[in-house]
Amino acid sequence: MSPEHSPRRSRVITVEPALTHLSKLTASETHRLDRAIVAISVNPELGTEVPGTLLRDYTDEVDGVRLIYFVTALQTITIVAYVEA
Repeated sequence: MSPEHSPRRSRVITVEPALTHLSKLTASETHRLDRAIVAISVNPELGTEVPGTLLRDYTDEVDGVRLIYFVTALQTITIVAYVEA
């Protein structure tokens, strides 16, 4: 990889229950959530594994955001129904 190119980000998909939840967030909460989504898109392994599942749990203590998600083999991140902001 040449120096002028950054690593490829993962593609983020949000499922319908999470989208419904997102529509209820304030602008400030959405901004904080966006920062967390960017963080996991750059490094999908930030979250900790949820035992016995394919899910990962990421909490950003600074912004007070929690995401439950899974990463596919092609590095697509799917955010599941639970989003805390």
